[in-house]
Amino acid sequence: MSNLEIKNLHVSVETPEGDKQILRGVDLKINDGEIHAIMGPNGSGKSTLAYAIAGHPKYTITEGQILLDGEDMVPLSADERARKGLFLAMQYPVEVAGVSVTNFLRSAKTAIDGEAPKLREWVKTLKNVMSDLKIDPEFAQRDVNLGFSGGEKKRLEIMQLEVLKPKVAVLDETDSGLDVDALRLVSEGVNRAHAANGNGVLLITHYTRILRYIKPEFVHVFVDGRIAESGGPELADKLEAEGYTSYEN
Repeated sequence: MSNLEIKNLHVSVETPEGDKQILRGVDLKINDGEIHAIMGPNGSGKSTLAYAIAGHPKYTITEGQILLDGEDMVPLSADERARKGLFLAMQYPVEVAGVSVTNFLRSAKTAIDGEAPKLREWVKTLKNVMSDLKIDPEFAQRDVNLGFSGGEKKRLEIMQLEVLKPKVAVLDETDSGLDVDALRLVSEGVNRAHAANGNGVLLITHYTRILRYIKPEFVHVFVDGRIAESGGPELADKLEAEGYTSYEN
């Protein structure tokens, strides 16, 4: 059993004008196997929450805790948090020239597991995952995200999720820029990983369309750096119909 608990989290970010406070006391608990969705307007701090959980050095935690199975992640670096079982699918994945997808994934898997996967099993795993995501086998030999379309970048993020098997996955606007077919494939990948591993999922999104494929038990409205309201899936329908106006000052 694994759980992620965020307690009174305050986060600031570096700007040319100095530090700017973004998160203003976030409390959230994701129990083993739960899917939570966070929805909110642009600039509300949703991506800041994702980066703070993952350990991005640009974001400074000034108060609060991020507990994974009771262990505080705040003192740990991003790679240490990943080895503990935290995973972030980024909204804007970076290009890594000179590193192939297969070498990148195998290096990440080795770092997390503490030993390299057996080659025959590894090749079979990659083949199956790429087949499920409708990815051409040659994709594995391409440089990470170099020249990738938006859909290819997002599918690579889901490949990582399926291969690395984290305890808790934070998906930062994984649906952005995807057409209907790509959205369905990516969502199916998230659901496959969740069913196979029972990991907790924190899904950050603007829109309800991805929630037609990935069904959250809990929905949270994020406004001005904090959670303004929490509820069940019906809360997403309310947001679709009414927007965020009633939550904003």
